[in-house]
Amino acid sequence: MKEIDAIRSLAALAQEMRLRIFRALVVAGNDGLTPSDLAEQLKVASNTLSFHLKELTHSGLIGQERQGRNLIYRASFATMNELLGYLTDNCCQGAACS
Repeated sequence: MKEIDAIRSLAALAQEMRLRIFRALVVAGNDGLTPSDLAEQLKVASNTLSFHLKELTHSGLIGQERQGRNLIYRASFATMNELLGYLTDNCCQGAACS
């Protein structure tokens, strides 16, 4: 992961509702959630949710897929793992961390 991508991801998560959305999608796993399910679960207005979903999608932390008439949002576990790897790369200068 490039530094600019890490900054984009961290900036997207540096907002309370977007962090909640991302965590809800991580919990949902590969099944993902529809916007209406997310709005109900997180008690957020749909227009507010749409704004935050757009920001998370732009960062690459989540993706969407159309299934019939519904959009399904899922966490991008590959991007999440890349970000975690970037943050912990060369942790403890390569020695075992205690």
